[in-house]
Amino acid sequence: MGVPDADWTVGVRTLVCENMAFSGDCTPVLAKHSRSFNLLDAVTIGVDWIQRNFEPLRRQVEEWRAQQITDVTATLVIYRAFVEDALKAPTSLMAVVHKPYFQPQYEEFASRTMWSLSNAFASALKQLDPIPQFKATAKLGEFLSRIQK
Repeated sequence: MGVPDADWTVGVRTLVCENMAFSGDCTPVLAKHSRSFNLLDAVTIGVDWIQRNFEPLRRQVEEWRAQQITDVTATLVIYRAFVEDALKAPTSLMAVVHKPYFQPQYEEFASRTMWSLSNAFASALKQLDPIPQFKATAKLGEFLSRIQK
């Protein structure tokens, strides 16, 4: 008798789709109905992998929180994401990203940083159906990382 799916996903942005597809900055445990699945080994390996790879995630968040961006840059990033279709998300979400970035509801996101822009995108993508949300969210980190270079 096999065990049920045992997937773990961690990261700055994570997503679990309705169909149980996992996406995040790292997926250290991915086991599908395996007879030889050992929970203790999977937990040990998964926690070790997370700990070893957490530092780059922490550094990225710190860098994005410190990275001030101009309003022109933020507008261009939003334009590229939707009009140039870099995220493969509907252009109707453009305003949904724009508003929380330029008129933030929360003090934490009031600064004009890459972190605030990332959160504006992440909030907007939650409005998509599960599969398009999964695809766009999976591309978001890489897309924003390319912008800072």
